[in-house]
Amino acid sequence: MPAYHSSLMVPETRLVGNMALLPIKTQFKGPARGDGVDSDIIDEAIYYFKANVFFKNYEIKNEADRTLIYVTLYISECLKKLQKCSSRSQGEKEMYTLGITNFPIPGEPGFPLNAMYAKPGNKQEDETMRAYLQQLRQETGLRLCDRVFDPQTDKPSKWWLCFVKKQFMNKSLSAPGQ
Repeated sequence: MPAYHSSLMVPETRLVGNMALLPIKTQFKGPARGDGVDSDIIDEAIYYFKANVFFKNYEIKNEADRTLIYVTLYISECLKKLQKCSSRSQGEKEMYTLGITNFPIPGEPGFPLNAMYAKPGNKQEDETMRAYLQQLRQETGLRLCDRVFDPQTDKPSKWWLCFVKKQFMNKSLSAPGQ
């Protein structure tokens, strides 16, 4: 069975490095405004996460797949934090903190996928990519809390937390030991 790929790549999609800057439905400021979109890359990544996380190899078919890979790896990081949370409000605080924490971008030491991602071409692209990834991280964390926490019990779902130990492509966005 092949891995799921992004279906959101269109010819007029803006690129930053070799990663697609796709519109997202978000309340956070950043370069990606998707006010008229029904489904975005975060919805797609969360929807395909449980299937894609089992793959050790992933063929990149377009630039939107690179964005999907990043969001999938970030969901894994979020789940590691959420397993320690006992309530949704605590989970949202953890996701906010994780979303704004300083993080490496492609081309910087510490970014785990430098072989697959092109470094931003100039300072402006660098700032755009950092802002876009931060916007993705913040919105992903918020939406993941909606999925992971049960509204009746305010506890995290074991059907999401069982994926904490799985590593997509044998990679992690966090440094070893974190």
